[in-house]
Amino acid sequence: MAKGGYMLKLSRYVLYDILRSRIILSYTLFLLLVSLSMFQMEENNSKALLSLLNIVLIVLPLVSLVFTTIHYYNSYEFIELMSCQPMSRTRILLSEYTGVSISLLGAFFIGVGIPVLIYSPDATGFALVFTGLALSMVFTSLAFLASVIARDKARGIGFVLLLWFYFALIYDGLVLLILFSFSDYPLEKLTLVLSALNPIDLGRIFHHAENGYQCSDGLYRRVV
Repeated sequence: MAKGGYMLKLSRYVLYDILRSRIILSYTLFLLLVSLSMFQMEENNSKALLSLLNIVLIVLPLVSLVFTTIHYYNSYEFIELMSCQPMSRTRILLSEYTGVSISLLGAFFIGVGIPVLIYSPDATGFALVFTGLALSMVFTSLAFLASVIARDKARGIGFVLLLWFYFALIYDGLVLLILFSFSDYPLEKLTLVLSALNPIDLGRIFHHAENGYQCSDGLYRRVV
């Protein structure tokens, strides 16, 4: 069998194994309930999308990091076993990454993407769906990188939790501290550079730009 065939078969096995665990199904159901609740409670779809965005920016990176890391360590012996097959370790890891990514992307699209496309099929809705899909890929990649670097399971999970805490909470605080400390200087370009280094901030900026907001000195203002 060709190497590409081995990768495809392995990716399908990983995807089937993830779906059989039911964790990803629970994650999908959670996102679906949250999405439907937001659109049912808010009469204005824009407000519902904004509330949903805030939840997605916190929950999605955390789930992607923790789920991917736990899956990698639980599959470590299987990865070592597959190394005996005529496949390089890189191809095995790519197959694992493909299976995990497809499961997380599918969960987000079903749980958030479909409700958004039903209730708000406009540029803002598409921006939210794209942001969620992109963040899923980014943080899945970061989780795999952290897992490969840290051989110990406890250390790897702790490292990805620190990554989430840093990107979701600490980073924005550090940026605001820099902006207030050097408020007498022109920091527009520095703000753009710092925002570009945080995937969560990039997702927030992209969505707000599609929703008619402009970012100035770290604050968002609606363009009328």
